[in-house]
Amino acid sequence: MAEIINLKDIRKARARAEAETKAAENRSRFGRTRNERKRQAIEDQRARRDHDGNRLERPPARGDEAPAKTSSSGKARRAKDTDTPDGGQG
Repeated sequence: MAEIINLKDIRKARARAEAETKAAENRSRFGRTRNERKRQAIEDQRARRDHDGNRLERPPARGDEAPAKTSSSGKARRAKDTDTPDGGQG
């Protein structure tokens, strides 16, 4: 007597095998090791730093956009006066 087979199971098994084959191809084509990714990140950071270091004009730093605050006498406030928790009263 012949063995009874379920065609749905065979189709699923074939699809799994094809997916695994495609995944293996993609891993070999696109995959990189951790060290390769790390080395690339370091090289990118170095290139960005060197590129920024060769600028003729530097953009203002984050806190330097606004001009320094002045008191009523016209003198700029000292940074340590404004950085205290009590607002420079101590």
